[in-house]
Amino acid sequence: MAIKDMLLPLIGNPSPRLIAAIAKCVNVAASFDAEITALAVEEDVTVRPQVMISADFPDEVRSTTDAQGLLKAFDAAVAEVGVRNVQRVAHLSVGDAPKHLALCARPKDLSIVPVKPDDDQAERVIEGLIFQSGRPILLCPEELAAELPVNFDRIIVAWDHSAPAARVVGDALSILRRARDVQIITATDGNTLAEQQSGAAVVRHLAEHGISASFETVRIDGSSVGKILEAEVKVRGADLLVMGAYGHYRLSEWLWGGATKTIIGRPPCWVIMSH
Repeated sequence: MAIKDMLLPLIGNPSPRLIAAIAKCVNVAASFDAEITALAVEEDVTVRPQVMISADFPDEVRSTTDAQGLLKAFDAAVAEVGVRNVQRVAHLSVGDAPKHLALCARPKDLSIVPVKPDDDQAERVIEGLIFQSGRPILLCPEELAAELPVNFDRIIVAWDHSAPAARVVGDALSILRRARDVQIITATDGNTLAEQQSGAAVVRHLAEHGISASFETVRIDGSSVGKILEAEVKVRGADLLVMGAYGHYRLSEWLWGGATKTIIGRPPCWVIMSH
């Protein structure tokens, strides 16, 4: 899949980290020669006055987010690189952003999402995009934005032979073709013949697309898959982690934790996900 049309959801207020993440996302869009649509969300809340002058006194609507400030930061970023862009503002009630953003993401190739660490709102938006957009998402960790690369030269593919893993490999093919080093890993304590054969099959599949990749298994040893992936990203110096989202039953993983929950809570690098 060629990536030529991206959605950049913007929610919250323009902190230095978020501004750096916006700039990095814009630069990634430019590297793909893609158009990027910035959709800034104004979450409106209705405030009833404490002192009622009359029964007809109107309620006040206030925004909890600074959409214009976010678009100003986006403007500055696109001016630096000259990327094709569209800017929009959505006025939404609090809690409506995940569903609205998912609908807007459907006609796009990819959503590129700045992620504030361990943030409930960010997780709800990501979950909405994962389950309701039908499109892949690319996570940009705000806390690492200043040091993140624009080009994805070293890529780790987290492979567990699940449907979401297969989906994300297909969605990421155009990105994988641009990489210098693609490593496929399966986190397991079993290292079974079936796991080896599955990994080898992915290597052969990517080779048919002109992508040279290696495969190996890594032991979990009482840790969790999410923590193992974080560690492998650091040890291997990965620029991008490719992984399927929610390989287990959604509610169970969301409540009790899992690889998806761990990674979207605090992405260790750029992360592309599909479900």
